[in-house]
Amino acid sequence: MTRTILKSLIAVAALAACAQASAQITLYRGEGFRGPSFTADRPIGNLERFGFNDRASSVIVERGRWEACEHARFEGRCVILRPGQYPSLASLGMNNMISSLRPVQGRARVAEVEPPPVERRYDYYPRHGEELFQANVTSVRAVTTQAQQRCWVDREQVVRSEPNVPGAIIGGVIGGVLGHQIGGGRGKDVATALGAVGGAAVGANAGGGGSQVVTQDVQRCRTVQGPVRPDYWDVAYVFRGREHHVQMSSPPGATITVNRDGEPRM
Repeated sequence: MTRTILKSLIAVAALAACAQASAQITLYRGEGFRGPSFTADRPIGNLERFGFNDRASSVIVERGRWEACEHARFEGRCVILRPGQYPSLASLGMNNMISSLRPVQGRARVAEVEPPPVERRYDYYPRHGEELFQANVTSVRAVTTQAQQRCWVDREQVVRSEPNVPGAIIGGVIGGVLGHQIGGGRGKDVATALGAVGGAAVGANAGGGGSQVVTQDVQRCRTVQGPVRPDYWDVAYVFRGREHHVQMSSPPGATITVNRDGEPRM
């Protein structure tokens, strides 16, 4: 019986060790996974020993769930971080406040936090233990898709006149009679037709037609003045004899940081 219990305890301990070994989290000093970083794959009771106490502003959880606490020895306010990218800990109220962290097995004692949705995975962060190099920038091209014209739609009220239909009918009849009394033969027929058309036009515009106020959409455009801000910079750089390209949100310096495969690391 004792031997069976001992084997069970050993098995549980082995599983816990495997779970911790498969968990990994990286803390970054700056937001957006920038600046110095610290990677852990085991419980850290006090980040002061590693020079990273209260200095994390963004986090990437590679594997497992991690409990991050504001005080040493997992005390104070804690949050459970699921696998994913957390570009800013300020939204969690934990910016520069993490002092200890550890992998979580089983049920968590505090609520778990979902990573915020991202439109595109940020893959330019440095990996733990990755060797980095400097590559020479050969060209920088500002790219913009902003149009030189800015257009919008205004809603305006306009007055639209309504034709006087009864007046047009009466005017046509009177004009036809008067036209019939002019000329003779073929000319009388032409005069009758012209008189009817003219009388209808006069009758339609003579009183009683009224007007109506309507609302319509009117598109207006104007030219955009001043400099146009680039959407991004297309950067070309050379590393180990090969040319690479990367899109950046701001222009780089003379060099950019890359890994051994020439992939940018920022």
